[in-house]
Amino acid sequence: MKRNPRKVRWTKAYRALAGKDLTDDAVFDMERRRNVPVRYDRGLVSRSVAAMQRVDEVRVARQDRFYERRMRQSRAESRAAARAQLENEAHLVKAPGGLATVAPADVAARARAAKVVGEKVVARLPAEAVGGRVRTGGAGGRAPMVE
Repeated sequence: MKRNPRKVRWTKAYRALAGKDLTDDAVFDMERRRNVPVRYDRGLVSRSVAAMQRVDEVRVARQDRFYERRMRQSRAESRAAARAQLENEAHLVKAPGGLATVAPADVAARARAAKVVGEKVVARLPAEAVGGRVRTGGAGGRAPMVE
């Protein structure tokens, strides 16, 4: 089956077009292979090796900056989406009787105060305030968790 490489997500063409890879950088031009025979010169070889190490340092630093910039934007988007989902689906988090008294801003504040353990969200509030039942911690005398 023929596919358009610009639309298939794992191809270099897609990643370059979508801005997911650092493909248009000048560092890659320096690394390009040149098929020109050069007469051996010891000084030239030593300078070339030093230049290759420096180019590698620059390339790694640029890749790290590029990744951090992309992840910073992604992190902000995922936090905004999670906050919007929490405000829209507060009825799934809070007991039905407690929804009438809690403002949406208060729900977001409580969500920031919640602690995520594995897949479950465990509140740092007492069970009576959350409206759940208290489960004892089990072996080791751990603190009770709110379900």
